[in-house]
Amino acid sequence: MQATNASGRDEPHPTSRLDDVVHQKARLGILVVLAEAERADFTYLKSNLGLTDGNLGRHLEVLAGSGLVHVEKGYAGRRPRTWVTITRAGRHALAEEMAAIRELLRRFEGG
Repeated sequence: MQATNASGRDEPHPTSRLDDVVHQKARLGILVVLAEAERADFTYLKSNLGLTDGNLGRHLEVLAGSGLVHVEKGYAGRRPRTWVTITRAGRHALAEEMAAIRELLRRFEGG
């Protein structure tokens, strides 16, 4: 669907700007938590987002494969830990997603 802007040019609907990698509920949650916290461990993300180990692991694979997060495995004492950080590309993708959502809300609310 095309809309005409104030200058008379066609522009795509804001939904076309939504990124399937980012927009999925769990992945959007992961990116938002990481943007707020800079770095979080796997257990924190799992409990705060209500995900299973396997589900979170798969979403992190998708995000890491797209270069949006960095996953680092290590140890805290003798316990294995997995730390996740958002990348610069992840921050940019999240900002773009939020801008598209804001535009959708603006249109929906008639502004």
